[in-house]
Amino acid sequence: MDRLLFLQNQLAYWDNQVASRPFDPKTYVQRGMVHFKLAEIEASIQDFDQAEELEPTLQPYLWQRGLSYYYAGQFQAGANQFELDLVVNSQDVEETIWRYLCMAQLLGAEAAKESLLSVGNDPRKVMRQVYELFSGNCQPEDVVNTGKQLGKQGQFYAHLYVGLYYEAQQDEAQAKEFIVKAASEYPLEDYMWHLAVVHQTLREWV
Repeated sequence: MDRLLFLQNQLAYWDNQVASRPFDPKTYVQRGMVHFKLAEIEASIQDFDQAEELEPTLQPYLWQRGLSYYYAGQFQAGANQFELDLVVNSQDVEETIWRYLCMAQLLGAEAAKESLLSVGNDPRKVMRQVYELFSGNCQPEDVVNTGKQLGKQGQFYAHLYVGLYYEAQQDEAQAKEFIVKAASEYPLEDYMWHLAVVHQTLREWV
């Protein structure tokens, strides 16, 4: 089954779950994630918002909404979401990097680097190297070389975040090269792999 058909079936399933359990916030989170994978960004935000409305304590855990905000161009809302996320997950480099990416769109990459939040010891070697890249302490090729040591997953994350780094630097050609490669050469059953595909779709990179 191809990816699009699979996701359309998933959406139909979660539509039914929402209809049968309209007051269960988890159903909205799950459907919102499927909407995002289908590049239906506004619909995903609506579902995440509904989940929070039903269960306000979910707010700092809705990292998926932060990603949707980025692709909706709601960069301040995205930065705010990731700041909340870091309160409950201070060791996750990705939350810090996505806040940087939102700030770079608002203020430029240099200002975003100056406001880069510190993070605990993320257990993922490739993500620690990604943090060094965004901090200005290494080069993109260092991240790629680290990823090569860590199998397909490591290579995927290296290429995705190097591509996103170049997007923050407003280098579209390099961003396209790395993110398209992440999406096409290192497929994973992983939300962030779907994000790479969505990124490619929304930027109309073929």
